[in-house]
Amino acid sequence: MTLRERRLREQAQRHRLILTTAREMAEAEGWDYVTTRRLADRIEYSQPVLYQHFKNKDAIVHAVALEGFAELAAALRAARLGAPEPRGALDAVARAYVDFAERGPVLYQAMLTLDPGGDDAPEDTSEDASGDTPAPLAEVLAEIGLAVAPVAAGRDGELLAEVLWSAWHGLAALTGGRRLRPGLTGRRLAALTEVLLGPAAQPA
Repeated sequence: MTLRERRLREQAQRHRLILTTAREMAEAEGWDYVTTRRLADRIEYSQPVLYQHFKNKDAIVHAVALEGFAELAAALRAARLGAPEPRGALDAVARAYVDFAERGPVLYQAMLTLDPGGDDAPEDTSEDASGDTPAPLAEVLAEIGLAVAPVAAGRDGELLAEVLWSAWHGLAALTGGRRLRPGLTGRRLAALTEVLLGPAAQPA
């Protein structure tokens, strides 16, 4: 291994350690607890070393959010491909989305509640061709669209996907905030699908 390769590997390891530690700290104490000083102390690096990877806390949260979207996209894809038929695939994707938010509320907060973008985001955000949507988020939207398209029955599948995503997010946020009665998530998701698609919706 060359000196350059060793340095690149060490840099990647430090990058991964920073993100992993930030997530662990946030899961234990919340994002307000995570500061660059505390993070540097935890990983036993100086703050200047940390700033070589991320220019501030918001950039770290942004990177964590991108990781979260990539993990969510993978979960939705597995749910969609594991279902035997189109309507079941949509139901499975809906459940996988809400379950993901429930299992990792701190990560989900970084993804959709906090605002780590803008000028404080890292320069390389892996945006898609549109220049607006980070690639991991675009993958999430694509998975929702692929689940919706076969049951859209001639309607605007992209619009339905956007409405479903909005509704799933609202349901996840209200459930996580204990604003809804417990134990009814599955029934709520089913009711939501029926309202938007109708009981007579058939695969295209």
